Amino acid sequence: MDFSQAIPTFVITLREGVEAALVVGIVLACLDKSNRNELNKWVYGGVAAGMAGSVLIGAFLSTVLGKVQYAMPALQGVIKPSLGVLFGSVAVIMLSWMLIWMTQQARSLKSNVEGSIQDALADSEAANISIFSLVCIAVLREGFETVLFLFSNLQQTAASISGVVAGLVGAFAIGIGLFKFGVKINLRLFFQVMGTFLLLIIAGLVVSIFKNLDAAFAALSILNQPHVDLCISTQSCILGPLVWDASAVLPDKQFPGILFKTMLGYRDHIYLLQIIVYVAFLVGIGGRYLRSLNLISQKASQPKTQPAKS
Repeated sequence: MDFSQAIPTFVITLREGVEAALVVGIVLACLDKSNRNELNKWVYGGVAAGMAGSVLIGAFLSTVLGKVQYAMPALQGVIKPSLGVLFGSVAVIMLSWMLIWMTQQARSLKSNVEGSIQDALADSEAANISIFSLVCIAVLREGFETVLFLFSNLQQTAASISGVVAGLVGAFAIGIGLFKFGVKINLRLFFQVMGTFLLLIIAGLVVSIFKNLDAAFAALSILNQPHVDLCISTQSCILGPLVWDASAVLPDKQFPGILFKTMLGYRDHIYLLQIIVYVAFLVGIGGRYLRSLNLISQKASQPKTQPAKS
């Protein structure tokens, strides 16, 4: 089994899982502080429903994907890379947005969740449903992002699934350690490290999207021959000239190249357009992410003002 495929799914699942675990832990702590422990079962129900919903979404996408490919076997060369482009693009958008949004909201996460819980408890008749919905949506959101990433390369291997399982176990262990046993973890550093890895993984996904896009155009060009040639380059279809060829030195299907591929977006064959979009992503999204980290660091370093004594 090629466990290198488990690394990106592990990183993403662990990070998303810890985010969900923080929400669940804050909700349970609020209920305990308010002496409303009888509502804990609705929290656990929300966790179960969110995880079940994520699995159902994955099963639905897998079924639809299989039916589409089975229904049009003659168009396999076009459909498969096109679906890779679709799922990959959605995954890049959602993961990038969540990476930046979560970084910006990190300092106010606890107060926001506590405020939502207090509002829910104020309505005694619908408190259980409100708490269930809050937890379910939090878990489902993180699970949906992981499912999208799994389907972005259309290969749900045993290794990638094992990475998901390991990430869930790790997130559960961190959540238990934080809220049950009071283990001290530098969550700020944890999210910064995992966020950096996630940024590089998403950048590699951008490279894969354009590889699939090139494959789809090449397949369409073959189908349309001799009427229309959609390819504009001899070395690739739409990616331009080959800029990098390290297949003889560091192939991306063997260790350690395959590790660099899964973690850093490395490819042993890189074309001009892939380099452009890779750098553009790191400069655009990566720059915004780093600015968010710097802003948080500046706020954290500012001394807290004490109220004036009368």
